[in-house]
Amino acid sequence: MLYVFGFERIGVVASDMYFVDPHPIPGQEGAERGVRLEVRVLRPGDLPGGIYASRPIVVDRPVWRADLLESVAGPSGSLDRAHHHPRFDGWEPGGRVFAEELSAAPLDWVAGRLADLDTLLSEAGVPASEAGPDDAADLRNAVPDIMAAVRRLLDGVAKGELARPPAGLAEEDIANARVSWL
Repeated sequence: MLYVFGFERIGVVASDMYFVDPHPIPGQEGAERGVRLEVRVLRPGDLPGGIYASRPIVVDRPVWRADLLESVAGPSGSLDRAHHHPRFDGWEPGGRVFAEELSAAPLDWVAGRLADLDTLLSEAGVPASEAGPDDAADLRNAVPDIMAAVRRLLDGVAKGELARPPAGLAEEDIANARVSWL
């Protein structure tokens, strides 16, 4: 499932995710599941027809990412692998950053980060001019809706309805998988 919240030039996307990394971080072997949330640059595409044509919407490059993940082998709801990526190099994320506050209260921590777009952009090394003049305020006002969507995704993961392994394969037979919009 994919949620997209768009503002003038900044957007937030959130999706459930099932992930098996063939080159895991030591101590974090095995499949992960949960929710990925990214702050992305948005831009309108050119009209492909007349004035009444639907406009393409480009959900472009990532600026920041939070991965509210847990080990598939661990207890549901643990989010024992929750981390964030404060910077990107183009489309590639920087290393995983584990923050004590993120582990203690993941949803509150993510909400706080989203509510302060100016700091998030600064820490990501992204010029403030990438955002529209009202994006910070509009995003801050939308944080309750965004977090409600993230909660729905996490609930679906906990119920086994979302973030499932690829169909037709047993988990122990999967060496490399990424099932997600993001």
